[in-house]
Amino acid sequence: MTGIQRRGLLRAGAVGALGGTAVGAGLGPEVRAGTAPAAGALDPAAPIPFHGVHQPGVTREVVASAVYVACDVTVTRRRELARLMRTLTDRSRSLCTGGRPPDVGITSPPSDSGVLGPEVPADGLTVTVSVGASLFDDRFGLRGRKPRRLQPMGTFPDDDLDPDLCHGDLMLMLAAPHADTVLHALRDLLRHTRGALQPRWRVDAFGSPPRPAGTQRNLMGFMDGTANPAETEYDRLVWAGANEPAWTAGGSYQVVRVIRMFVEFWDRVGLNEQERMIGRRRDTGAPLSGSAETDLPDYSNDPVGNTTPLDAHIRMANPRTPATDGSRMLRRAYNYDRGLDPNGDLDMGLVFMAYQSDLERAFVTVQKRLEGEPLVDYISPIGGGYFFALPGVRDTSDWYGQGLLSGVT
Repeated sequence: MTGIQRRGLLRAGAVGALGGTAVGAGLGPEVRAGTAPAAGALDPAAPIPFHGVHQPGVTREVVASAVYVACDVTVTRRRELARLMRTLTDRSRSLCTGGRPPDVGITSPPSDSGVLGPEVPADGLTVTVSVGASLFDDRFGLRGRKPRRLQPMGTFPDDDLDPDLCHGDLMLMLAAPHADTVLHALRDLLRHTRGALQPRWRVDAFGSPPRPAGTQRNLMGFMDGTANPAETEYDRLVWAGANEPAWTAGGSYQVVRVIRMFVEFWDRVGLNEQERMIGRRRDTGAPLSGSAETDLPDYSNDPVGNTTPLDAHIRMANPRTPATDGSRMLRRAYNYDRGLDPNGDLDMGLVFMAYQSDLERAFVTVQKRLEGEPLVDYISPIGGGYFFALPGVRDTSDWYGQGLLSGVT
């Protein structure tokens, strides 16, 4: 089967998987968030400090459970938007801190769903709030305050995007070590913002534990997220720069991409071919020119690609030259599994998420370099969007987007 014929067949399968599925019921209830919890009591994780210059969810490592919910803002006035953001802040702070919900009496609906019991544990929950380009239209008078590089996500040549799985005014990304903590927080946030925030699309996701060690593996069996910038490079590569509106300080451009993997086809490919497409060993995560996951690929002594093919994923994504150094991103990818598609094929893949200081210089540039790579026969980007992760909530008097909304008439 030729590459074009094989790719056509795979694309047809992807279209079949999405056909006739409404987003609210598509990537929502059908997505399965990993394995069932073990029997017996679960010890909740310690709280992660909520206040700070940056939102803590941006830099945290991948954990066991996450949910991505893109929403449309349904209010139309700036003061209503500010009230929405204050509510999100108050509820997020409470959920990330933990405590006993207030008793509102027996005649009123309970103040909490009770999913986590009478005492709500913080359980390492983080809530990351980001805004999309569509929030900066004429509704709220924010057009002049839009981050310079923020734009709706375009379609790249290898994409197969479903419009109903793309974009949004606001993105909520919740993560915690346990799935019930994430779902409890999601219900709470949507309950308290009902009438102002309408979910547009949703993906439940999970992080795999290191097996046997090192970085988590994606559903193709390869370690995912090895070559991230060091923390000392965040100011240059992750956080918004000096040429942005002043309110963006402490924030970051966020890319979310829902990528289906055709795992049945991938499982029929020889291991050597898989490794040459990726550019790493499957067992250890080492580059083909090294012996350990943390070894740097040696491209200078391999100019024609005898060891690491020139079209290997890691080589195209990061050629490791001075000219391409600025295109590196902080990647935080999660797996998803939504069962079977209508054709009876496994419907699973990756929620790729990346943070960067410059959307064009980083993700867009890398994605253009990856056009036509051999891996596109086995994956299909089907949704996502570009967002701007808001600066952190600095103290109890601060709230999400306060700098953005202050003084706007």
